[in-house]
Amino acid sequence: MNERTGVLVVAEHDNVSIRSATLSAVTAALQCGADVHVLVAGHGVQDAANAAARIAGVSLVLVADAPSLAQGLAENLGAQVTQIAASYSHILFPATSMGKSVAPRVAALLDVAQISDIVRVVSADTFERPIYAGNAIVAVRSDDPVKVVTVRAISFDAASSEGSTAQIEIVDAVGDSGLSTFIGRQVAKSERPELADAQIIVSGGRALGSSERFNEVLTPLADRLGAALGASRAAVDAGFAPNDWQVGQTGKIVAPQLYIACGISGAIQHVAGMKDSKVIVAINKDPEAPIFSIADYGLEADLFEAVPEMVLAL
Repeated sequence: MNERTGVLVVAEHDNVSIRSATLSAVTAALQCGADVHVLVAGHGVQDAANAAARIAGVSLVLVADAPSLAQGLAENLGAQVTQIAASYSHILFPATSMGKSVAPRVAALLDVAQISDIVRVVSADTFERPIYAGNAIVAVRSDDPVKVVTVRAISFDAASSEGSTAQIEIVDAVGDSGLSTFIGRQVAKSERPELADAQIIVSGGRALGSSERFNEVLTPLADRLGAALGASRAAVDAGFAPNDWQVGQTGKIVAPQLYIACGISGAIQHVAGMKDSKVIVAINKDPEAPIFSIADYGLEADLFEAVPEMVLAL
């Protein structure tokens, strides 16, 4: 067998551009080894491949282009990654829905253990990842011949999207596995920033009481700040906000410059998803709310009075 020397990053893309989480995965990959390749798999992905070739630090872009890869089905994409895995010591995925779906399949097919949600590369075989809802960090060392890793994007600076002129190479694309079928996709469209990439997030909890009050109270503040809207799991479970707004251990992990938590108590599940925010502002009328213990600024007040006053002040 050829010696495994390269590091492969599996790109998440929209056929035109590369998602920012992939840029963070490239940064982690560069800390694992010097020779970083990016796989762009899909159908009609030449623009995305060109964008990947410009990412600083990338030396080669592999393109697998076929109808079977058009929808990013985990079964087909996993088979594609496995087909080219022999040359790589590491295979990295962003810890997004795509990465969390495909990486376990790749690890199983390669008969190795997956290392999930890393926040630091200690060395080529040792990584740090959070456990117990982020309350502890564990160092994991792997002796597997290939390390299959998902990368928490907020923990690594994004690699520059410009600065390289990597070679682009076409690889044979896998056929359709026949194990799953794409039925349809409902995409929520919004003029607001993407939650995972937003620099400012206004987030609401169950205290808002209804979806109508959620929109009535928080939307004006988010509009004024150019912020994304988020929600606690309790608010999502109650139907006050859609699932893709959920911030937390079972939602999206975010680290904006400013996080405004309105009527959020600060349960461990939620805090795990936003505690790395640069500045945290908490508004809650309960002085004992746990959210105040991690907030940089706390306002003990009724959010239905405080938030409209903030909007007027802005």
